[in-house]
Amino acid sequence: MDYNQYNFTGKQWVLQILLYVAIDGIVSILFYRSILAFLLFLPGFFFFLKQRKADYIAAGKKELSQQFLTGIQAVSAALAAGYSVENAFEEALEDMDRVFEKEDKIIKEFTYIRNQLRLNNTLESLLLDLAKRSRIEEIENFAEVFCAAKRSGGDLIAIIRNTILCISQKEETKMEIETCLSAKRLEQKIMSGVPFLILIYVGAASPGFLDVMYYNPAGICIMSLCLVVYVAAYMWGKKIVDIEV
Repeated sequence: MDYNQYNFTGKQWVLQILLYVAIDGIVSILFYRSILAFLLFLPGFFFFLKQRKADYIAAGKKELSQQFLTGIQAVSAALAAGYSVENAFEEALEDMDRVFEKEDKIIKEFTYIRNQLRLNNTLESLLLDLAKRSRIEEIENFAEVFCAAKRSGGDLIAIIRNTILCISQKEETKMEIETCLSAKRLEQKIMSGVPFLILIYVGAASPGFLDVMYYNPAGICIMSLCLVVYVAAYMWGKKIVDIEV
């Protein structure tokens, strides 16, 4: 499985289409009050779909990264108990079966590693393959360190423990940042909806007050400029609260 690609299920396709149609309809009604605007904005679905895929990919990588830390901690415990490296991954899988569901990403990956080891594939190649498919920095670092330790014949248990410590510290930092930014992300989402609420309120409280902004070139240009500014502000705000460690 390539974690940098995402394929929507049938149900998700329907959900994305309905969601974009709703957004397109709201924008067309509030900013233009025109069916033509609704039709003109339909091609934007492809940009919307690209962004949604990016969001799903980011969420999947985040989930795998957190689960991978638990996985290698289980591997480290098995190594400390005297298991060989290959058997440690199989023992870790049995431990994680009590923590995760069968559909969780780390269970699928460790199951794949176990099955491939039984087919005499090397653990180094399997970890490097996972790092290549995920492109997650923590997994890439672990795979590189693990392969170097195997080649050099160093203290594998100590090296893995040190690597786990570094990854754990980074995950803790991420969690602290997520906690600090959670309120700001909520504020950003609320503020993103304020312009729409204002247009709805003015249209309901004072019918005809905004009529001058519709059905004439000057009004259409002004509303289009407002929409562009809104989209730019939304993307800027989303980028500000999206901090990578």
